[in-house]
Order: sequence, then C-alpha cells, then structure tokens
Amino acid sequence: MELDRITSTRNDRVKEWASLNQKKFRDRTGRFLIEGIRLVEDALESDAPLETVLVLEELLPTGRLDRIVNLANSLNIELIHVTQAVIDHLSDTKSPQGVIAVGHQFHHDPEGLISRRETPLYLVLDNIQDPGNLGTMIRSADAVGADGVFVGEGSVDLYNPKVVRATMGSLFHLPVMEVRLTDILPILKQHRVTVTGTSTDAVSPHFASDLSGSAAIVIGSEAHGISEEIRHMIDMWISLPMPGKAESLNAAVASSVILYEALRQRLTKQ
Repeated sequence: MELDRITSTRNDRVKEWASLNQKKFRDRTGRFLIEGIRLVEDALESDAPLETVLVLEELLPTGRLDRIVNLANSLNIELIHVTQAVIDHLSDTKSPQGVIAVGHQFHHDPEGLISRRETPLYLVLDNIQDPGNLGTMIRSADAVGADGVFVGEGSVDLYNPKVVRATMGSLFHLPVMEVRLTDILPILKQHRVTVTGTSTDAVSPHFASDLSGSAAIVIGSEAHGISEEIRHMIDMWISLPMPGKAESLNAAVASSVILYEALRQRLTKQ
C-alpha cells in the first residue's frame, strides 16, 4: 500500500502537529501526541481515537513497524511516512523511536462511570504537579484494576507528553478524567463511596483500615498534600507508617502502596 509522505518540517500539517507539544494548542484542538513504538501499538490495540500515525520511512523495510502499519490499516487510520527531520521536530524525547501518533483526547462521563460500578475503587489526584508522578499513578491504578482516575484542576496536564509516556499505555486502558474535585467528590459520596485521604496524624494505618468496599483514594500534591478545600470532604483518614528516618514518601509511591493494600483486601475478601 502506497503511503503519503511528508519530508519537510515547514509542512503545514507538521507545524500543526508540533503545536500539540504546547498545552494551549492541545486544549484548543482536543488532540495530543503519542510517541514511541510500544505506546502507539497499545493505543491502536486499545482502539484509542487516533486520526494519524506517522512512521519513520527508514524503519519501514526493517519490519519493526509492521504491526503498527497493519493495525492502522485495519482500523482505517491515516498512515504517513516521514523523514527523521520531521520526527525530530515533533518528538519530545532525546532518542525518538520513529513513530508518533496524533490522537483525540478522551471524553469520559464521570457520573455515568460512578453510577454503573459496584464496589468501585477510584484514585483521586489533587494538584499533582510532576508529570512522571501523574503517569505512574495512572499506571498503578491500571495495574490494580481500579475503575477510574479523577485528576483535579491544578494538576499537570493529563496530555503532557511526559505524562502520556509515564502511563506506559495505561491511559488507554481505564477511564482517566480531568475534573473539578469539589464537583466530583460529593457525587462519589452520594453513591456511598468512602473518600479516603492520607495524613501523618491519622491514627489508623492503611493496612488496618477497611479499603475493601467502595473507595476513592485521594492523593494530594507533592509539596502540600491534600488541599484545604478538599480536606473537609474526606470521610476516612489513614496513615502510612514510616518507622525509618524518611519524613515522607513520594506521592506516586504512596498511591501505589495504598492501591495495592486495597487490592490485597479485595482479593482476601473474595
């Protein structure tokens, strides 16, 4: 099959795609870039809403991109082969892998998600600033089989290229929604979901707290923890015991510890 070809970074479409490395253009167009062989394969296999896949023409004869090309063709997604200059111009990494997809941002229905789940487990993120942390948290939520992730206003952009890479494809596996937490938490509570937060002052450690029922785990910002406007909405406070000398855990690590404790309790309860 003959593919379209773009060779110049001055091409109008290349300029438009390059703008998606900036949040304001991602917000304006509702699109974002997905970079890397594994991520693009995962997006295609998950039937993510992609419009175009760009492949480095030098890699086509090697067979490394055969699966991507075949998947894109089977899904009727536009395929364009491009030069290294175009890939380098669009890439956000030091060593581009030669594959970039243009996707549409997801539009999940938060209220619909909440109302149709039984004994759900959600991760709620309040002002998370580090892209790597946000991506890792989404990946951990995916790993334990969580039902969704709510990313509060003030957090790093969900479609930041570093966030997308750090999810390692989990962004395509479970609902992840950017929401106003002051709107979504009351809805969770109406559906009898226990909103759980962490605090060093909490008496009950995470492993002695009941996380086996409907639960929303709230993780606060790396620097300040859970914000004041959210704190009064917490139903249950838990602590992460630290008998060592470390004062705190990385936010992504803390979320993983709690999520896996929730999973352990659910598996034990079955």
